[in-house]
Amino acid sequence: MSTEVNSQKTVAVNAGAETFYNYIGGEWVPSATGETYPSVNPANTDEVLGYFQKSNEIDVQKAIESAKRAFLEWKNTSPISRGDILFKLIFLIQQEKEELAEIITKEVGKTIEAARKEVDATVQALKHFSGEANRILGETVPAIDPKTFACTIQEPLGVVAVVTPFNFPLGIAIYKIAPSMLAGNTIIYKAASDTSLIAVKVVELFEKAGMPEGVLNMITGPGSVVGEELGNNPEIKAVSFTGSSDVGIHLGKLVTAHGGKMQAEMGGKNATIILEDANLEEAVQSVVISGFYNNGQSCTGTSRVIVPRSISRKVIDLLVEKAKQVKVGNGVREGFDNGAVANKHQLNTYLHYVNSAIEEGAVLEYGGKQLKDGDMAKGYFVAPTVFSKVTKDFTIAQEEIFGPVVAVMEVDSYEEAIELANDTDFGLSSAIFTNDLQKAFDFVRKIETGVTHVNIPSNHYENQLPFGGKKTSSIGPREQGSTALDFWLDTKTVYIKP
Repeated sequence: MSTEVNSQKTVAVNAGAETFYNYIGGEWVPSATGETYPSVNPANTDEVLGYFQKSNEIDVQKAIESAKRAFLEWKNTSPISRGDILFKLIFLIQQEKEELAEIITKEVGKTIEAARKEVDATVQALKHFSGEANRILGETVPAIDPKTFACTIQEPLGVVAVVTPFNFPLGIAIYKIAPSMLAGNTIIYKAASDTSLIAVKVVELFEKAGMPEGVLNMITGPGSVVGEELGNNPEIKAVSFTGSSDVGIHLGKLVTAHGGKMQAEMGGKNATIILEDANLEEAVQSVVISGFYNNGQSCTGTSRVIVPRSISRKVIDLLVEKAKQVKVGNGVREGFDNGAVANKHQLNTYLHYVNSAIEEGAVLEYGGKQLKDGDMAKGYFVAPTVFSKVTKDFTIAQEEIFGPVVAVMEVDSYEEAIELANDTDFGLSSAIFTNDLQKAFDFVRKIETGVTHVNIPSNHYENQLPFGGKKTSSIGPREQGSTALDFWLDTKTVYIKP
């Protein structure tokens, strides 16, 4: 293995693929373990995209020390100056859109079109975040003694951590890093191992935008080691996590045990209700968008379709018809609706839940298999899947699959539909399709989710609004929108008597 120096990062050439290092204190450095792991293209498992540091607790501790040193100066940097970095980042991402999209496609498996949309959404989010610099506000409150001036000010927390998932590796990283650094914190960034290459690219972009040394540090490696240290280390004042509910709840217990703050966006078992008066073509196409596209790997995607018995067969037939039209193939080529699922674990999870549904008595209307024809032979490709005759006791009605599997559930009334939609441990997103305005508003009041939609797909979101769920779908303050900075700031109350 030979070592060479790149102007943006230090890498080593290893069996034809680059080996990428951690980023600590403004430098690319190898892990203390001396071990690496590969990132593999899920559409072609013969293609290794790079090797990354299999870090341990020592690496995390080094990153924390770097972030602590940088915090002393960074917290006293003007928020306006911090915002300038985000403003520069907008143009850098726009300039490198195609490269970023290609990396996302090769690491995650999603189509190049979907990857481009993720880049565009990231730019849109940065436009919102860069304007938040002058909104780090306190308040002035009258004191009992008129000679006393009383107010509050907002201060950064210190060293914080962001832990991001594989499904939107660029977008979610920016959604967390941007408000955190804007608030004046210094950051340890841990991406999902499947998306380590895009994590390297994120750091490079922040470097180019002028991020000072030590403000952003990146560690790659197994969550069971790196994540545990981030959760247990008392120097970490807050952790923002997106991923499964089991991991998020476990991590939250570790963080709060030493007085840290926890923010987690986790699982969903999102329902879309379609009523008799809805435009069925529009409603079912929305289910295709939210439940099948991106291989169902969106936490807000529809996985349960709840319909009155009187129209259930129409909905099922239309859903099957549209599922058959979904084009699946290698996402790097234009013209496909779905690429590969993100990794072998996702493939096995999909197959597990398909088998579970069949064993429990659900009717497989379409799909339910791995696709291996032609170019798909070396990748993790699956068919969009429709099940009918699913009841609330079925496993696929209660557990998150994170795959392109939609379960159609029948009800006898609108009231039963609401009850069934709420009958889950999750509470992230939901949707209803109806032309009845009274029922639409009743649904908005009664549905137990943090995000909801009327005649709009359940995975729709806009950065200028808060995002988060209820029940086991979320912990802590909302992300994005007007509340984006809340989690990353601490309030100090001040009394002054001249």
